[in-house]
Amino acid sequence: MIELWRGGILESVHSGHAVICDDRGEIVEAWGDPDAVIFPRSSCKMIQALPLIESGAADAAGLDERRLALACASHNGAAIHTEPVARWLADLNLGDADLRCGPQMPDDLPARRELICSDNAPCQLHNNCSGKHAGFLTLTRHLNAGPEYVELDHPVQQAVRAAFEDVTALGSPGHGIDGCSAPNFATTVHGLARAMAFFAVADPEGPRRERAAARLTRAMTAFPELVAGEGRACTALMRATGGKVAVKTGAEAVFVAILPSLRRGVAVKIADGATRASEAAITALLMRSSVLDPGDPVVERYLTGPILSRRGFVAGEMKLASGFAA
Repeated sequence: MIELWRGGILESVHSGHAVICDDRGEIVEAWGDPDAVIFPRSSCKMIQALPLIESGAADAAGLDERRLALACASHNGAAIHTEPVARWLADLNLGDADLRCGPQMPDDLPARRELICSDNAPCQLHNNCSGKHAGFLTLTRHLNAGPEYVELDHPVQQAVRAAFEDVTALGSPGHGIDGCSAPNFATTVHGLARAMAFFAVADPEGPRRERAAARLTRAMTAFPELVAGEGRACTALMRATGGKVAVKTGAEAVFVAILPSLRRGVAVKIADGATRASEAAITALLMRSSVLDPGDPVVERYLTGPILSRRGFVAGEMKLASGFAA
């Protein structure tokens, strides 16, 4: 899919799989193997948040679009992320100790510097998944379920699996443990793209699951800075498309896109797990779908711009491999 060239010589190659689905969940275009089984990792957080809304837990807790965006987020751990999650938990009479995502040093540089200079340790609020886990806790409270909400047999994870298998239209062949300790259910690249197409066509006035999907998509596009953060591809690409597209990355080079205007869903998985390649690939597919202007600076940043030496000299370039997203 993606090539890196230096001195006129092909230096690195990133192979992978990509699928674009239509409003029926059928494949419009595909590269690689649509039936490749993958872990979607954090790219499926909007699916994991469906039961939060469907159950009535979100409305009972008075969750606004900002909190719903955080429920779908892999955030930088900046103050704009950690402070609202802390308030969200406080509204539930809960706190950091109730989370099960584990502490993480924030990617946000000011937040990281503040921790280092104060000699304080990061807490679970800094975890990039703390918003998702706040959503899990909200659902746990609503269901009067036990505190270990990341266990596979917990009602929260059972609801997540049911929603996941419904929107992917596939029984999951298994699960792994994500970096935040929650189960991550496997599916195919086609299944993940089909799920994103479901979100793309979800009717805000339709059945319960569609209403939930439409609310989550709207929250993500309304608050792209909460879904990821400054300097992140998710935030930059959603801003560049003017809020018309929701995109979400996942660890190990997964990327998805929800295209409501085209009633399509997109899923990408880079085989070697390289984020630079998944960012380039999703950028190329958004341009191919005519929802991203090729002249937008974000395209140069993630795909067409030169690779520079530390002194600013042009050292190489990234290219689309022949036959991919041309």
